[in-house]
Amino acid sequence: MTVTNDEQERQVVSRQRVADHGEVYTAKREVNAMLDLVKEETERIDSRFLEPACGTGNFLVEILSRKMEVVRRRFARNRFEYDLASAQAISSIYGIELLPDNVANCRERLLLQYLDTYRQHLGTDASAEQHRCIRFLLEKNILCGDALTMLQQDGTPITFCEWTFIGMDGKVKRRDFELAELLRNVEFDKPKPGEYGNLFSDLDEPVFVHRPKREYPLTDYLKLPDYE
Repeated sequence: MTVTNDEQERQVVSRQRVADHGEVYTAKREVNAMLDLVKEETERIDSRFLEPACGTGNFLVEILSRKMEVVRRRFARNRFEYDLASAQAISSIYGIELLPDNVANCRERLLLQYLDTYRQHLGTDASAEQHRCIRFLLEKNILCGDALTMLQQDGTPITFCEWTFIGMDGKVKRRDFELAELLRNVEFDKPKPGEYGNLFSDLDEPVFVHRPKREYPLTDYLKLPDYE
């Protein structure tokens, strides 16, 4: 099931869902007003955003829209660079949602928005390999789970991937972190060997550092799905 434009603007799907899950969507006007408070971050391609109760993606689609406009301004003249930068934009958007139908709708909304924007910016469709990569990134970054218990629907820990794009040759480093570990309040003046900075920290102050659950070899970004 795909969410229509009218449904996207609806703040309540049903009274029962409000009663059962407290589900109330944020209207587009309020979304943009809140994002304007961190406008500079929304216009950084690599700035990471996590929405812990993302619903069908009202916040995330607006963040993607802002990031893709920056990609267009900087890279529309070079398709390879546009493909790479737009994949990085997608890789920086994370969401957690309790209801499986919302998770599916959120991923689909983001994918369709990406593909439509790609076509508008470059006048052609994304390649099959690019499409596959973007879908994979969304499947890894938009997860079905409970941000309070930090568990996925199947009872396993919520685990996010850190995607680090290296230079402009298309290489990406993937590291997986459990959300509970990322939120563990252990602070170090300097990272110890084998420890890394918080996935969602952009601050210059001392940061929390954590061990990844798993690391993957440096690879071409279009081949990321092959290591799953």
